[in-house]
Amino acid sequence: MTQAAQVAQTTQTFESIVNEFRHETAATRRVLDRIPADKLTWRPHPKSMSLGELATHIATVPGNIANLLKPDEFELNPANFAPPTPKNLAEIHSAMDRSAESAEKFPSGLDEKTAFATWRLMSNGRAILTMPRIGVVRAIMLNHWYHHRGQLSVYLRLLDVPVPSIYGPSADENPFA
Repeated sequence: MTQAAQVAQTTQTFESIVNEFRHETAATRRVLDRIPADKLTWRPHPKSMSLGELATHIATVPGNIANLLKPDEFELNPANFAPPTPKNLAEIHSAMDRSAESAEKFPSGLDEKTAFATWRLMSNGRAILTMPRIGVVRAIMLNHWYHHRGQLSVYLRLLDVPVPSIYGPSADENPFA
Protein backbone atom coordinates (compact mmCIF):
# COMPACT_ATOMS: atom_id res chain seq x y z
CA MET A 1 0.00 0.00 0.00
CA THR A 2 1.37 3.42 -0.90
CA GLN A 3 1.92 6.04 1.75
CA ALA A 4 -0.86 8.17 0.23
CA ALA A 5 -3.25 5.21 0.42
CA GLN A 6 -2.28 4.60 4.05
CA VAL A 7 -2.90 8.24 4.95
CA ALA A 8 -6.28 8.12 3.19
CA GLN A 9 -7.20 4.91 5.02
CA THR A 10 -6.15 6.39 8.37
CA THR A 11 -8.14 9.57 7.71
CA GLN A 12 -11.16 7.46 6.81
CA THR A 13 -10.75 5.42 10.03
CA PHE A 14 -10.62 8.58 12.15
CA GLU A 15 -13.61 10.12 10.36
CA SER A 16 -15.56 6.91 10.85
CA ILE A 17 -14.85 6.89 14.58
CA VAL A 18 -15.77 10.57 14.98
CA ASN A 19 -19.01 10.05 13.04
CA GLU A 20 -19.89 7.01 15.14
CA PHE A 21 -19.10 8.95 18.29
CA ARG A 22 -21.43 11.78 17.24
CA HIS A 23 -24.25 9.33 16.51
CA GLU A 24 -23.76 7.48 19.80
CA THR A 25 -23.53 10.73 21.76
CA ALA A 26 -27.04 11.60 20.61
CA ALA A 27 -28.32 8.17 21.69
CA THR A 28 -26.54 8.49 25.04
CA ARG A 29 -28.06 11.91 25.64
CA ARG A 30 -31.55 10.44 25.02
CA VAL A 31 -30.92 7.86 27.75
CA LEU A 32 -29.43 10.40 30.17
CA ASP A 33 -32.40 12.70 29.56
CA ARG A 34 -34.73 10.06 31.04
CA ILE A 35 -33.05 9.92 34.44
CA PRO A 36 -35.48 10.89 37.19
CA ALA A 37 -33.93 13.67 39.30
CA ASP A 38 -35.30 12.21 42.54
CA LYS A 39 -33.65 8.78 42.01
CA LEU A 40 -29.95 9.65 41.73
CA THR A 41 -29.06 7.66 44.85
CA TRP A 42 -31.17 4.62 43.87
CA ARG A 43 -29.31 1.37 43.20
CA PRO A 44 -30.75 -1.97 42.02
CA HIS A 45 -28.43 -4.00 44.25
CA PRO A 46 -26.02 -3.17 47.10
CA LYS A 47 -23.05 -4.05 44.84
CA SER A 48 -24.31 -1.86 41.98
CA MET A 49 -23.47 1.76 41.31
CA SER A 50 -26.24 4.19 42.13
CA LEU A 51 -28.21 5.65 39.23
CA GLY A 52 -26.35 8.95 39.62
CA GLU A 53 -22.94 7.28 39.81
CA LEU A 54 -23.64 5.21 36.70
CA ALA A 55 -24.93 8.26 34.83
CA THR A 56 -21.85 10.26 35.81
CA HIS A 57 -19.61 7.41 34.69
CA ILE A 58 -21.39 7.27 31.33
CA ALA A 59 -21.19 11.03 30.94
CA THR A 60 -17.45 11.12 31.62
CA VAL A 61 -16.10 7.93 29.99
CA PRO A 62 -15.33 9.37 26.54
CA GLY A 63 -13.48 12.45 27.78
CA ASN A 64 -11.66 10.56 30.52
CA ILE A 65 -10.45 7.91 28.07
CA ALA A 66 -9.32 10.61 25.62
CA ASN A 67 -7.23 12.15 28.41
CA LEU A 68 -5.80 8.78 29.50
CA LEU A 69 -4.65 8.11 25.93
CA LYS A 70 -2.58 11.27 25.54
CA PRO A 71 0.57 9.80 27.13
CA ASP A 72 1.94 6.41 25.98
CA GLU A 73 0.91 4.73 29.22
CA PHE A 74 -1.33 5.24 32.20
CA GLU A 75 -0.75 3.92 35.71
CA LEU A 76 -4.06 2.59 37.03
CA ASN A 77 -5.22 3.77 40.43
CA PRO A 78 -8.53 2.09 41.34
CA ALA A 79 -9.44 5.05 43.57
CA ASN A 80 -9.70 7.18 40.39
CA PHE A 81 -12.52 5.02 39.06
CA ALA A 82 -15.15 5.69 41.71
CA PRO A 83 -17.64 8.06 40.10
CA PRO A 84 -19.18 10.62 42.42
CA THR A 85 -22.89 10.88 43.05
CA PRO A 86 -24.08 14.04 41.30
CA LYS A 87 -26.16 16.56 43.23
CA ASN A 88 -28.52 17.07 40.30
CA LEU A 89 -29.15 16.31 36.64
CA ALA A 90 -27.41 19.50 35.53
CA GLU A 91 -24.10 18.08 36.80
CA ILE A 92 -24.56 14.97 34.64
CA HIS A 93 -25.46 16.96 31.52
CA SER A 94 -22.60 19.40 32.04
CA ALA A 95 -20.15 16.51 32.48
CA MET A 96 -21.49 14.93 29.28
CA ASP A 97 -21.02 18.19 27.35
CA ARG A 98 -17.40 18.57 28.49
CA SER A 99 -16.62 14.89 27.92
CA ALA A 100 -18.14 14.81 24.43
CA GLU A 101 -16.24 17.91 23.38
CA SER A 102 -12.93 16.48 24.59
CA ALA A 103 -13.51 13.03 23.10
CA GLU A 104 -14.64 14.29 19.70
CA LYS A 105 -11.46 16.32 19.29
CA PHE A 106 -9.18 13.45 20.29
CA PRO A 107 -9.18 11.12 17.22
CA SER A 108 -9.01 14.00 14.77
CA GLY A 109 -5.99 15.36 16.66
CA LEU A 110 -3.98 12.15 16.23
CA ASP A 111 -1.44 11.54 13.53
CA GLU A 112 -1.06 8.05 12.10
CA LYS A 113 2.08 7.22 14.05
CA THR A 114 0.53 8.18 17.39
CA ALA A 115 -2.81 6.52 16.62
CA PHE A 116 -1.24 3.16 15.85
CA ALA A 117 1.50 3.36 18.48
CA THR A 118 1.29 0.95 21.39
CA TRP A 119 -0.47 2.30 24.46
CA ARG A 120 -0.22 0.60 27.85
CA LEU A 121 -2.47 0.49 30.89
CA MET A 122 -0.22 -0.19 33.87
CA SER A 123 -0.89 -1.51 37.37
CA ASN A 124 1.92 -1.49 39.89
CA GLY A 125 4.44 -1.08 37.08
CA ARG A 126 3.08 -4.08 35.13
CA ALA A 127 1.28 -3.74 31.80
CA ILE A 128 -2.26 -5.14 32.07
CA LEU A 129 -3.45 -3.90 28.66
CA THR A 130 -1.29 -3.23 25.64
CA MET A 131 -2.77 -2.28 22.29
CA PRO A 132 -2.66 0.41 19.62
CA ARG A 133 -4.08 3.70 20.89
CA ILE A 134 -6.78 3.68 18.18
CA GLY A 135 -7.80 0.18 19.36
CA VAL A 136 -8.33 1.53 22.87
CA VAL A 137 -10.61 4.20 21.42
CA ARG A 138 -12.77 1.43 19.95
CA ALA A 139 -12.56 -1.06 22.84
CA ILE A 140 -12.73 1.22 25.86
CA MET A 141 -13.94 4.66 24.85
CA LEU A 142 -16.76 3.34 22.66
CA ASN A 143 -17.58 -0.29 23.51
CA HIS A 144 -17.17 0.23 27.25
CA TRP A 145 -19.40 3.31 26.97
CA TYR A 146 -22.12 1.36 25.14
CA HIS A 147 -21.98 -1.38 27.76
CA HIS A 148 -22.70 1.06 30.58
CA ARG A 149 -25.39 2.84 28.57
CA GLY A 150 -27.10 -0.56 28.29
CA GLN A 151 -26.87 -0.93 32.06
CA LEU A 152 -28.50 2.47 32.46
CA SER A 153 -31.39 1.44 30.21
CA VAL A 154 -31.98 -1.53 32.54
CA TYR A 155 -31.95 0.81 35.55
CA LEU A 156 -34.60 2.92 33.81
CA ARG A 157 -36.74 -0.15 33.13
CA LEU A 158 -36.47 -1.23 36.78
CA LEU A 159 -37.62 2.25 37.82
CA ASP A 160 -40.53 2.04 35.37
CA VAL A 161 -39.14 4.98 33.37
CA PRO A 162 -39.84 4.80 29.62
CA VAL A 163 -36.70 3.58 27.83
CA PRO A 164 -35.87 5.64 24.74
CA SER A 165 -35.07 4.23 21.34
CA ILE A 166 -31.35 3.57 21.06
CA TYR A 167 -30.90 1.55 17.84
CA GLY A 168 -34.53 0.90 17.07
CA PRO A 169 -37.81 0.51 18.90
CA SER A 170 -37.84 0.00 22.65
CA ALA A 171 -40.92 -1.29 24.44
CA ASP A 172 -41.73 2.38 25.13
CA GLU A 173 -40.70 4.24 22.01
CA ASN A 174 -40.87 3.40 18.31
CA PRO A 175 -39.06 5.85 16.03
CA PHE A 176 -40.52 4.05 13.01
CA ALA A 177 -44.18 4.56 13.92
